[in-house]
Amino acid sequence: MRVIAGERKGMPLKAVSGMTTRPTTDKVKESLFNILGPFFEGGVALDLFAGSGGLGIEALSRGMEKAIFIEKDGRAFHNLKENISKCRYEECTEVYRNDATRALKLLIKREVQADLIFLDPPYKKHQYYEMVEDIVSNGVISKEGTIVCEHDTETDLPDAFINFHKFREEKYGGTIISFYRLDEEEGDCVE
Repeated sequence: MRVIAGERKGMPLKAVSGMTTRPTTDKVKESLFNILGPFFEGGVALDLFAGSGGLGIEALSRGMEKAIFIEKDGRAFHNLKENISKCRYEECTEVYRNDATRALKLLIKREVQADLIFLDPPYKKHQYYEMVEDIVSNGVISKEGTIVCEHDTETDLPDAFINFHKFREEKYGGTIISFYRLDEEEGDCVE
């Protein structure tokens, strides 16, 4: 696992061994970011099931100015902090060891708003995708933002979460990446 592009291109990242996390492969990560931009001019990324931090760190390397990482697993959290330090991103990150649902409630209370949100919960944990409704209804995602959901082929996500509509879906083996953006016609409905 490594940083694919940007200011930290080629930097190796430490992943957790075993079955507790499932890092996004470099091939999928590269494709995902090519769809998103592939580079950014500032903004905030939120990585809700961060694992070792590969997606959020990639977003920083490609131009996001800040990233918030949420990870519950102790070993993954340790690697996440190590990877952030290795990439010298301590100054532009917030890192929390917490359950994503609990962390989201705290982010809503703080009125945090992100421009790019990664939601990659453990496969088979379908209930976590319901968080997208809270993300949209509470304005955690900006009007110009994108929500990226990574899931297995057995998980069927809706075409829309409130007024954030799926604009693209890509399949990579047993993994699907679904991309959501605000429907421009309904853009005025978001507070």
